[in-house]
Amino acid sequence: MSFTVDKDGYYGSFGGAYIPEILYANVEALKENYLKLMNEASFQEEFNTLLKDYAGRPTALFYAKRLSEKYSTKIYLKREDLNHTGAHKITNALGQVLLARRMGKTRIIAETGAGQHGVATATVCALFGMKCLVYMGKTDIERQQLNVQKMRMLGAEVVPVTCGNMTLKDATNDAIRDWCCNPKDTFYVIGSTIGPHPYPDMVARFQSVISEEIKKQLQEKEGRDYPDYLIACVGGGSNAAGAFYHYLDNESVKFLVAEAAGKGIDTGMSAATIHLGKEGIIHGCRTLIMQTEDGQIEEPYSISAGLDYPGIGPIHAYIAKEGRSQVFAITDEDTLKAAFELTELEGIIPALESSHALAILQKQSFKPEDIVVINVSGRGDKDMETYIQHFFN
Repeated sequence: MSFTVDKDGYYGSFGGAYIPEILYANVEALKENYLKLMNEASFQEEFNTLLKDYAGRPTALFYAKRLSEKYSTKIYLKREDLNHTGAHKITNALGQVLLARRMGKTRIIAETGAGQHGVATATVCALFGMKCLVYMGKTDIERQQLNVQKMRMLGAEVVPVTCGNMTLKDATNDAIRDWCCNPKDTFYVIGSTIGPHPYPDMVARFQSVISEEIKKQLQEKEGRDYPDYLIACVGGGSNAAGAFYHYLDNESVKFLVAEAAGKGIDTGMSAATIHLGKEGIIHGCRTLIMQTEDGQIEEPYSISAGLDYPGIGPIHAYIAKEGRSQVFAITDEDTLKAAFELTELEGIIPALESSHALAILQKQSFKPEDIVVINVSGRGDKDMETYIQHFFN
């Protein structure tokens, strides 16, 4: 069985490109050129140099001794939080903006939830002197003020979105509307493995450097290049797609996925799309979506702005459906417990998104000889207000 995208942009029945006619030329041009441009020697040289000298890759693979002792297994943390701008998002932003420049685009737009993708995109646009607009829900602006101020300092225009529940879904809607109005000069930098083909595949390829690095680092540390378990959180799913990419066909590696259960999957305040979703079309692709019987999108909820999304990347819908991944619905309460556990035991304050992945340690049993790699997708600076609110008031 193949877990890579087919020529029409599908993973099984998930994926594709469902777009308005006005965007057809843009999406087709990207589809026809992205692999060719990404594989050019000059592109690879520039991209890899920026990853090393600007973003700070490779990120460390850290043996978490005290965490390992607590859970009686070998736990490594893939430290994506150590990237410039504090998360894995900078990798994809660098790749897409490099593509945009080669395709003659002069204006960059993006959507953001937790703000990490927005900051990363604004950062790269500042580096290259490009105009940048970032759409962000008003709810997320209020809970992610630090990242909003960073984007503005970097020269980006942050556009508040006031429709729906004013979070990631609504920011994405407005970004697509902008793209429809400005197709000629604008490149839409999508932050996750969501959207019309080729975006899910393109983002996964850019982020695949995560699993490429894990393979080399485990070989050095353990004498083999694969773990027994690989753990990551999913909202749209870019950090997980990157961590899984080079292991998709290696069934010795078990994928454990954390999605946001919010207050609980049966409470109506959740973003556990794989558990609760039905097939449908959102933001240009067919995937699993939280929706009512008559097809209306249900508003998601999570303590984490980056996982507060009613859909899921088509690759994750497919690997879950095929049983390639085991999916855990992680509540806000479990998430906060995991965040403070890592902080106390290892001196690392993780992002709320990453804390969902860490919480799987509370749910899954491991053998002492198992090698467990957890992708710590981002650092917790942006979430300090939430942590303070829940534990220090």
